[in-house]
Amino acid sequence: MKEETNWEDISFIVSSSYRERILKSLDKPKTPSSLSRELKINKAHISRALSELENKKMIECLTPKAKKGRIYSITEYGKKVLNGYSKL
Repeated sequence: MKEETNWEDISFIVSSSYRERILKSLDKPKTPSSLSRELKINKAHISRALSELENKKMIECLTPKAKKGRIYSITEYGKKVLNGYSKL
């Protein structure tokens, strides 16, 4: 059975260059600080985009109990959405 592309979530990525860049950058687990340095995006913008992506189940926090130094990783669903996005 062929899975359908979730165009709403692909549109969600397309509508924000920050979300797109963060999702592409999470090929390996990273902290918000390392994402901020790597992508040259203000940490406040990184935090907001991470929260939005986490709410959509595209990324997950691997250390949810940590107050500082949280580590984020892309989920299988996030990879699927990113793959659909790359086909545009």
